[in-house]
Amino acid sequence: MSARNRELFGLFGVGLLVTAGFTAVFTADTVDTAKIGNTSLIYGGYFFGVCLAIHVVMRLRLPNADPYLFPLVALLAAFGLVLLFRIEDSLAFKQATLFLVSLGIFLAIVLVFRDYMVLERYRYLIAVGGILLLLSPRLLIDHAVVDRTGAYINADLGFTSFQPAELAKICVVIFLASYLRDRREVLIVGARRFLGLTLPPLKHLGPLLVVWGAAMLMLIFIRDLGSSLMLFGGFLAILYVATNRVSFVIIGMLLFLVGFAFLAQTVPHVQERVEIWQDPFAVDGPAGAQQLQQSLFAQANGGLFGEGLGQSLIELPRTFKVHCSGGLTFPDCNSILPAPHTDFIYAVAVDELGLFGGAAIICIYGLIGARGFRTAVIAPDGFSKLLAVGLSAVFVLQAFVIIGGVTQVIPLTGVTLPFISFGGSSVIANMILVALLLMISDRARSETWRGDEVRL
Repeated sequence: MSARNRELFGLFGVGLLVTAGFTAVFTADTVDTAKIGNTSLIYGGYFFGVCLAIHVVMRLRLPNADPYLFPLVALLAAFGLVLLFRIEDSLAFKQATLFLVSLGIFLAIVLVFRDYMVLERYRYLIAVGGILLLLSPRLLIDHAVVDRTGAYINADLGFTSFQPAELAKICVVIFLASYLRDRREVLIVGARRFLGLTLPPLKHLGPLLVVWGAAMLMLIFIRDLGSSLMLFGGFLAILYVATNRVSFVIIGMLLFLVGFAFLAQTVPHVQERVEIWQDPFAVDGPAGAQQLQQSLFAQANGGLFGEGLGQSLIELPRTFKVHCSGGLTFPDCNSILPAPHTDFIYAVAVDELGLFGGAAIICIYGLIGARGFRTAVIAPDGFSKLLAVGLSAVFVLQAFVIIGGVTQVIPLTGVTLPFISFGGSSVIANMILVALLLMISDRARSETWRGDEVRL
C-alpha cells in the first residue's frame, strides 16, 4: 500500500471515531435516537470531508510525505472537538472554525512556500521576530491579557487575542537549527574536558547562554513557566543532535535548574507554583492549589475505564450554582474543575475515558514525536535534520509540560494541550509546525527512496 493510501485509510478511521465520539456525547444528553444518528453522521462527515480535501492536496504536492503524521494530528483535533462539544457546544464550533483557519494556513504553506530551505537565509531576522513575539505581551502592557496565574501569555489585538509564544517557538527552532548547523563543528573541535564534562569553547558558548537567559527572562517578566521549559528543552534536543555531546545537554540542564532554583526562592509566582507542586493538599497552602486538587480528584474519579463521554461532573448543578463575582462566565464560573476547556482538559479526558484513555492520548503524542524524529533520521542535510528534531521536540515537550503539570509530575504550567485544548494560537502554530515536518519528510523520502518502495 502506498504512503498516501495509508494516510487515507487512517483518515477514514478518524472519521469513524469522531462520529462515534459525538454519538456518545449526544447519547448522554438526549434520548432522541434520530437526532443522535443524523447529527453525529453530519459532524463526522464534515470532519472527514475537510481532512479528505487536505489529503488530496498532499497527494498532489507532498506525495512522499510521512503517511501517519496528518492522521495522528487529525485524531487529536477530532478528540479535542468532541471534548469541547461535551463541555460547551459553542466552544466546539469556535474551535472547528479555528481548525479550518489553521488548515487554510497549512495549505498556503504547502502550496505557496515550496522550499523551506530558504528559511536559513533569514535566520537572524526570524530570531529577532521570535524574541519580540516572546516579549510582546509584556512590552505591549496596555494590550496584554494576564491569565489566572498572573502570567503574561496573551496579547490583545482588539478584535482578537493570541499567544505569541506559540509562534515564537517555531522562530527560535528555525534559528537554532540554522545556527548550530554552521557552528557544530567548531563546538566539537574546540571543546575541552573539565571534571569529566566536555565544555564548548567559551566564545561559542553564547547561544547556550542566550537561550538560557531568554528562558529565565520568560520566568521573570512573562511568568510563563511552560513556554520557558518547552523552549529550552527544544534547544537542548537540537544541541545534542548537532554535537553528539551529552555533556552539553547536562550543562544546559544544570544551568536551567540553577536558574529555576534561584527564581523559585526569589520570585513569588514561581515560588507559589513550586509550593503547590510539592504539596497541593497543604492546609495552609496557596489559594491556587485548588486547581490542582480538583484536577487530581477528577482523574482519580475516572478509574481505569472512565465515566463515559458526557458523564463526568464539570459544572455545578443548577440548584447549587452560586453567584460568581467579577463578571466571569462559563466555563470559569460555577465550574468544579477550573478551565476545563484549556489548562485542565486532560483531566476531563481522564475522568471520562479513564486511565486507558489518558494513556492513549499520551501514546498519540509519542507517535507524532517518533514520526518527527524518524523524519530527522532520514533527512538529507543538516538543517533539515536539526529543524525536524527541534520541531518534534517542542511539540512533544508542550504536551509533556501541560500533562505533567495536571498530573503533578512537574509544577503546573499554562500552555495548551496541542490540538485538544481550546485556543486558536496553539492550533495555528502547531499546524504550521506539522506543515514544516511534512515538507521535510517529503523531501527526505523522495531523495532517499522512490515511489512505493517507501515503507518507513
